[in-house]
Amino acid sequence: MSSSPGPTATATPGSTVIELSNVWKIFGNNPQKALEAVQKDDLPKAEVLEKFNAVVGVADVSLDIKRGEIFCIMGLSGSGKSTLVRHFNRLLEPTAGKILIEGIDVMGLGQAALRTFRNQKIGMVFQNFALLPHRSVLDNVAMPLEIRQISKNDRMRQAAAILEIVELSAWGSKFAHELSGGMQQRVGLARALAANPDVLLMDEPFSALDPLIRRQLQDEFLRLSNILKKTTVFITHDLDEAVRIGHRIAIMRDGRVVQIGTAEDIVMHPADDYVAEFVAGISRLKVVHAHAVMQGIEEYVANHPALPEDAPSVDEGETLSKIIAVAIDTDSPIKVIDDGKIVGVITREAILKTVVEGTEMS
Repeated sequence: MSSSPGPTATATPGSTVIELSNVWKIFGNNPQKALEAVQKDDLPKAEVLEKFNAVVGVADVSLDIKRGEIFCIMGLSGSGKSTLVRHFNRLLEPTAGKILIEGIDVMGLGQAALRTFRNQKIGMVFQNFALLPHRSVLDNVAMPLEIRQISKNDRMRQAAAILEIVELSAWGSKFAHELSGGMQQRVGLARALAANPDVLLMDEPFSALDPLIRRQLQDEFLRLSNILKKTTVFITHDLDEAVRIGHRIAIMRDGRVVQIGTAEDIVMHPADDYVAEFVAGISRLKVVHAHAVMQGIEEYVANHPALPEDAPSVDEGETLSKIIAVAIDTDSPIKVIDDGKIVGVITREAILKTVVEGTEMS
């Protein structure tokens, strides 16, 4: 096994930072035997438990996450989402599979290299704030830098800079018990960011907070993401939260990833009945965009009269809520524009069908 993390890949923006291939995690006394049986006979979880006294936590997960992406992994309790995220930095050891982060084979790291990798490459934020009560806010944030043996002056300066970014610079001398829950979670986020990691792992970081504070922290997190552009794996059981902050979403069930896509992809084209039921309560107004509702311009022209010259228009990326607002004031079809050209047409029928059924017009 390798003894050091090795060189960091010189990846370009949008390139793959995290790659998981066929990752399995089976808990039990003989996980390999259970795995062989699962792979050979495609046994369901209940049968694996009965035959091998083993629990399938993660089942054959493959995915990739791009640089700067907020990738949400979500599912109901017991779906395997939190188990999966703990494999990224080997807090849990996979039963099988391969994990690459920045081109580094995480499974090939020895213990010393793994500690360095966790400290330098990965930042973690948990639901439990886990702040040390005997340390000030500033000392808590500086702790990852202290582990790196950075000089006190330098680590305090860096910690203070991060506290300013999360708008807590005035609270550096306070202790955790003097802060509200939302403020404590921002300190936890600041501590994860202090070491300037390549990847942030966030396991239901806001779920213990009141709804108003939770939404405020979502806003704060999105603001920080726009500034720092960290590659983030965000675990949540709340679909509204995933839709609000995620560039892409992976939905898990029984340890498996059943669908990966943008919020629009998943709402408009659920992979199966489970996903369809999962997303049934999501409003499409701010999730679905014009390109998913429109009919292509050539197809429209072939089957309809010419478009009125004064027909209103929307951008291809405009949301359904804005399209409805435009449709209220006109009886005309709506032109869809991309790069100055008409690429499609949206009819009232298409709008109604999308709102009611969540499906595209054929």
